[in-house]
Amino acid sequence: MMQTLSYYSTVLYRDFAAYTSHRLQELGLSHGLMFLLLYVGKHPGCTQSELTQALGLDWGYGQRSTLKLTEDGFLLREKEGRAYRLRLSDKGEQAFRVCHEVFFDWDRQTLEGLSEDEQTQLLDLLKKIKEKKANSKLCTRR
Repeated sequence: MMQTLSYYSTVLYRDFAAYTSHRLQELGLSHGLMFLLLYVGKHPGCTQSELTQALGLDWGYGQRSTLKLTEDGFLLREKEGRAYRLRLSDKGEQAFRVCHEVFFDWDRQTLEGLSEDEQTQLLDLLKKIKEKKANSKLCTRR
């Protein structure tokens, strides 16, 4: 068996994607759309451009996804000047709460069997890796 971070992160990502897809299926949401919904829920009134940039999305994918979320009744698009402001609808608010539950439920199931100290240590180490990667990306962009 491989013992690399890339192997374990891929296995965990696949498990998380399958878990979220299963949980969100009844709402009519996919794993990918969940992140857009969460962003708008945490940043009500954001623009399409802000959303696309913050999530690192391709412009076309971001546009198609927000239109789908609007057509499916999760988002409201309000014209303000040349831009559209995005907000959650009532249906979107409900889905936003479920999306948050999915994260916490998956964590609880996945980390079961680890002590609180082990969970804290694992998350602290992963955070350290993430921050190091983010800082190295900033340095290479200059």
